[in-house]
Amino acid sequence: MLEHFFQCPYCWEEISMLLDTSVYRQTYVEDCEVCCNPIEVTATFEAHELISFQADSLEQ
Repeated sequence: MLEHFFQCPYCWEEISMLLDTSVYRQTYVEDCEVCCNPIEVTATFEAHELISFQADSLEQ
């Protein structure tokens, strides 16, 4: 597991999430620990190293 820090797309607070480095590409929704809004997280790993990370709001 890798702890990754980033800015919430809703409240702009810095938060962290634990990412599973054993899964090559993953997309899931997790709530912000500060404002509780849903964030779509997409992470890509290569050899257990994070090579791409994106956190998007689910608002249209």
